[in-house]
Amino acid sequence: MQDVLLFGAGIIVGVMNAIAGGGLLLGFPVLLATGMSPLAANMTGNVVVLPGLASSIYGYRSYLRKVSGRYALLLIPCFVGAAIGATILRLTSSSRFQELVPGLVLFAVVLFAFQPFLHFRLHRHLHGKTNRRKSLLPISLALLPMTIYGGYFGAGFGFMMLAFLGFTKLHVIHQMNALKNLAGLVIASVSIACLFSTHLINWRYGLVMGAGSLVGGYYGAMLAQKIPSHAVRVIVIIIGLGTATYLGLRSY
Repeated sequence: MQDVLLFGAGIIVGVMNAIAGGGLLLGFPVLLATGMSPLAANMTGNVVVLPGLASSIYGYRSYLRKVSGRYALLLIPCFVGAAIGATILRLTSSSRFQELVPGLVLFAVVLFAFQPFLHFRLHRHLHGKTNRRKSLLPISLALLPMTIYGGYFGAGFGFMMLAFLGFTKLHVIHQMNALKNLAGLVIASVSIACLFSTHLINWRYGLVMGAGSLVGGYYGAMLAQKIPSHAVRVIVIIIGLGTATYLGLRSY
């Protein structure tokens, strides 16, 4: 029964990440509920999201093909930042991370809560007219601190990546989502490689939820424009705030 629930939670994680991000705001509390420490749940989260990000990229493949190859420059800070963030995480003790995680979860919840504002800004960008070619180099350099955060604690990175893509010349939201998920895939892959030897990743739970996210990621990409998000958003914010409060009370 537990595996069924984990698989179902993984589907939701995959759908959310495919559309806009924030899947770990649900996945992280689910992993904690299995009895994992916050540090182990955080590391295992990379295993959960990776299959869903891969399948959502496949779902967006027709849009991704139309993205200029120069946008690959944005993946460089994802490699570097994820390695730095995951290395810092390796050096963080379980007790110290338990103290930090309420603030990290709260930060991710705030990002999630303000995502409609981000969507509004992106909508204006997508419908605006500009002929100015925007350099990706300063954007990629500015992205580095955010990718370090992504390697350390991935929840909320997708929102920040969309914000940075809002400064580029991409004008199709599905292209932006595809590139955002590709960046997340790079970060999750590098993080797993860096954290593999810690033996804190729970592969069984991670792979069960990951199988669910594989399904959710693909169908989330397919149904991105048809899924009502308001009710899901309210539920996620409540769960995130509850998780942050619980972890804060347990830590302090």
